[in-house]
Amino acid sequence: MYKRFVKRILDIVIALIALPFFCLFFIILAPIIFFTDKGPVFYNAPRLGKKGKVFNMYKFRSMYVNAPDIRNADGSTFNGANDPRVTKIGRFMRKTSLDEIPQILNVLKGDMSLVGPRAFLATSGKSYEEMDEKRQKRLTVRPGITGYSQAYYRNSIGLEEKIEKDCYYVDRVSFGMDLKILFRTVVSVFKRENVYVNTDAGGNGAKGE
Repeated sequence: MYKRFVKRILDIVIALIALPFFCLFFIILAPIIFFTDKGPVFYNAPRLGKKGKVFNMYKFRSMYVNAPDIRNADGSTFNGANDPRVTKIGRFMRKTSLDEIPQILNVLKGDMSLVGPRAFLATSGKSYEEMDEKRQKRLTVRPGITGYSQAYYRNSIGLEEKIEKDCYYVDRVSFGMDLKILFRTVVSVFKRENVYVNTDAGGNGAKGE
């Protein structure tokens, strides 16, 4: 009942409540982002949604225009504290997770949920049917603005371990678990825990948008 119906209703209600805050942050951040390098305010990347459906996930742009994409050995995006590709305002937004706020629009559209596995980039070239069992399982629910692995581990664990944690969440989706994840996310953001990975991708790597 909760997973199939109540969760979606709560997503819509909370997203509508949060919409004025998105508008406020947009008014403040949009001019700063634009005038940093005269680039777009939003970064819209194709992501994998429920059942492998591709959608554009909205974020405030934190990198300079045409910044190269650097990945970890496991294919995940790399995140470093001193990445020259990231703008000054972008560095602040990442530390405070303000760059994620536009995903409220994805929640309203039905692409995402407030809580769920983080949406992976749609770059593997594999269809949903071609994915392994674990990757299919994490896509049986909508991706979230935050999630179990994001709230508790953020960038301190690798891609495969994140997938394992996501599957753990999928098997246990409940109102109580979602509340715990939301609370833990707030704590993690305020404490700025695990913002950056500890590995080095050739000395120049950092988190992709």
